[in-house]
Amino acid sequence: MGRLAGFRYREVTLRSVCVCLDFALTGPGAGSHELWRHETTGRKVTIPHHSGDMAEGTLRAILREAGVSVESFLKAR
Repeated sequence: MGRLAGFRYREVTLRSVCVCLDFALTGPGAGSHELWRHETTGRKVTIPHHSGDMAEGTLRAILREAGVSVESFLKAR
């Protein structure tokens, strides 16, 4: 397990990517996904809203799409 393993949807969205790093929910995506947008840069991120832990590769892809470093994400927790 890497250091990005074991995060749930709520931890990724409410604590880290959205509240601390200025992303806001813009609406539903396809299926059980949500679209989030950065308020100043306009970057868009799609985050799956599934139960259980998010796969580490999925979380890395979300962070890359958002332009957020792993270190910034872990500090925002």
